This record gives sequence, C-alpha cells and structure tokens, in this order.
Amino acid sequence: MSSENRAPNPGQLATSLPGLTAHIVGHDKEGKAIVQESRPAKWTVYDGDQMAFNVVYTTSEFPTDLNEDKDLKAHDKLMSTGGLGLVNANGTVCRVVDFAPDYECIMHRTQSIDYGIVLEGSIELVLDSGERKLMQRGDVAVQRATMHSWNNPSKTEWARMIFVLQDSQKLEIGGQALKEDLGRGIEGLPSSGNDA
Repeated sequence: MSSENRAPNPGQLATSLPGLTAHIVGHDKEGKAIVQESRPAKWTVYDGDQMAFNVVYTTSEFPTDLNEDKDLKAHDKLMSTGGLGLVNANGTVCRVVDFAPDYECIMHRTQSIDYGIVLEGSIELVLDSGERKLMQRGDVAVQRATMHSWNNPSKTEWARMIFVLQDSQKLEIGGQALKEDLGRGIEGLPSSGNDA
C-alpha cells in the first residue's frame, strides 16, 4: 500500500491526506537496531475544526539521555499531563499540523527555533511586518522567535506541515524581550512557559 492510499487516522480532520505512524527505533539486548514501537498519529483538533496537531515526539533535556529509554518515558509522561504548549522547555517538539482549506491560524510567536517543512499542499508564511512567502511541498521555514502565522491559500485542499521546535535562550531586540505571544490564544492550548 503506498503512502497516498493509507487510511486516515481516527480523529484526523484532513481525510484526503494519508494517515501517519511514528516508528520509534531503539536497540535489542545485543545492541542491534530494532523498531521498538509503531504509534499511529493521535490528532488534537483546534480552532473550530480548522487545524489539527499530532505530536510525534518530544525531548525534555539537551543533550537527550537515551539510556534505559529515559527519553521515551519522559515523552510519555509529558504527553499524559496534557500540559505541553507549542514549545517544551529545555527540549524539543516534533509536531505535524494539518491546515484546513482557506484557513489562517493566529499570529503568534514562541521562544524557540523552529524548522517548518511543507509536506502536502502549499502554505503561506505570513509575518507581522506584512511580508508573505508562499511555500511549496519540500520548502523549509526557519523560524527564529518571530511573530508569524500560516495561511493555507487553497480553497479546496488541506495542507500539512511538520515542525521541529527547540527551546531557545531569551531573544532581545532593542532592549525588549520577545516572549511567547499566542495572540488571542487557542482554546485548549496551554502556554509553553519557557520564557519566564
């Protein structure tokens, strides 16, 4: 079965896009690489069914301790709390986001460096300066604690991006700290809390 005809995951809004599975790789007792676990995506829906998140994985320290599956246990513990914001303090977040047709998310900023890669469709990067950049499948945005939003310009097709966010040190411009700003916020999405 090709990736184009994989059935959507339960709860996935973008039923025209393939379902996702995270394959977590580790080691057997002899040190050989194995797939320890395969986890189908779990989607969380936001903004009136216009956007959905799937957190693929998180880390909570840098560098990450892989011994005795400490990273995996920390990820599972964090996800069980329901307290993950966009950024994980002192760590990373790998997240897939689906954007509905003709939808633009809130203008927001995180205290982090983010790599945003277009997987499906096209997406427009919108900056608070008014600058807009249309990104196609495979294009990468490197967000450096900037105020931005994402716009799906298609009137009919969902767009999908994958983001890797890493906590960063406080950014100051002209003596002003640029802290996390979630605009009007999104119901159910907590603050990251990494900019105190």
